[in-house]
Amino acid sequence: MTSFSGDDLRRAEFRDADLSGARFVGSDLSGVVMRGVVVEAMEIDAPWLSEGSTYLRVNGVDVIPLVEAELDRRFPGRALRRANDPDGLRAAWAALEAAWDAVLVRAAELPPATLDVSVAGEWSFTQTVRHVVLATDTWLGKAVLGLARPFHPLGLVDASAEAEGFDMSVFAAEEPSYDEVLAARTSRVSMMRDFLADVTPELLAEPRPNPHDPRHSETVAACVRVVLDESWEHLRYAVRDLDVLAGPA
Repeated sequence: MTSFSGDDLRRAEFRDADLSGARFVGSDLSGVVMRGVVVEAMEIDAPWLSEGSTYLRVNGVDVIPLVEAELDRRFPGRALRRANDPDGLRAAWAALEAAWDAVLVRAAELPPATLDVSVAGEWSFTQTVRHVVLATDTWLGKAVLGLARPFHPLGLVDASAEAEGFDMSVFAAEEPSYDEVLAARTSRVSMMRDFLADVTPELLAEPRPNPHDPRHSETVAACVRVVLDESWEHLRYAVRDLDVLAGPA
């Protein structure tokens, strides 16, 4: 199998090429044009599809609004993630909590070892929960609250974390138990709930340094919405993989 890693293929042209079964991971495909292609059983996962994308046309139809509407239908409460006021954000967080609680109940019905199984090279269910812990720590604990030690040791960072300035010594070197991960998640869910309980419009409008690039600022409301986005996207991943792990109904 031919593998391209770190290659600059911008403006490359593939004509009469057989890309069946190819896999693109972490790749920039913006502006790609495909004409006369066969896309049977093709899968696209683009978590930032609605964030700044001008369009994604299939046979002349912009499918972004259709995809977003279907995801909002499948995940009740997801549409609230764009809230910008205290009551709206509290409702958005309550809906997210309820959605995750339902998925955790479903996960608890599977054999415990199943939750550490990777599907198609992706994070396991346990690792996905750990990453949501990290997202909360990054955008609430660090960016909004300015905690001196914002990161829970069981948070899961991705491969680019060290390059982004994360102190890797903070994080656990060994895989924790699922119960330990659930406890970490519970603490972070409570932290967000407590913050939103008495947040004001004035506080939501305050600027905070972007935790990944302090040269830029974000409003407190924008930071909270990042946690909402991260949590909904990883819930979608979790449901997708649990469907596989649970097998045929």
